[in-house]
Amino acid sequence: MLVLVRHGESEWNRRNLFTGWCNPDLTEKGLIEALVAGRLLRAEGLKFDVCYTSRLRRAQRTLDLILSEMGETDLPIHFEEALNERHYGDLCGLNKDEAKERWGEEQVRIWRRSYDIPPPGGESLKDTEDRVMPYYQDHVWPDLKSGKSVLLVAHGNSLRALIMNLENLSGEEILRRELATAAPIVYRLGADGVPLERKDLLPTRSMDAHPEDIL
Repeated sequence: MLVLVRHGESEWNRRNLFTGWCNPDLTEKGLIEALVAGRLLRAEGLKFDVCYTSRLRRAQRTLDLILSEMGETDLPIHFEEALNERHYGDLCGLNKDEAKERWGEEQVRIWRRSYDIPPPGGESLKDTEDRVMPYYQDHVWPDLKSGKSVLLVAHGNSLRALIMNLENLSGEEILRRELATAAPIVYRLGADGVPLERKDLLPTRSMDAHPEDIL
């Protein structure tokens, strides 16, 4: 079993800033979201053998709160830069209005919603995929293949890269997939790593919702 969770709302999510590899903490809302995620997982009767997360504070705190709520604070945790959010380069720290003023609305839209076009000094989703998937194949999948239950807490775009490959989605399809903060996704995988079942423990977000998950 593989459970994916995007971190709870961060301070920069709330301020609508491009975050990338910057390291803000969770908001009060984000803390609550993480605790709720833990309660949802506990209510499902789920238990984990090993956890994976990024090197960024918002994901690590979310994981800590989930495990605390589940009463599973002694699990092994792997912290890995390959699971970090997409790097937004020169956009980091700007809100979308500032970015539009500097580069134009259409250019910013292309950077935000293109699979393989990076912002200046940053990464595209494809670049993010190119670091996430080798790590998943070399480290996470062997645990899953051996029968372990894995909890992976990361970021909107590092999770998009993984979901894209798990569900065999195109770049265009995955960029239309909205990931709510702290909303657990439970996968039951076959022996070949292909999902047999997917269960969302919270409703998926609408494309009309605030686009916080691409920051």
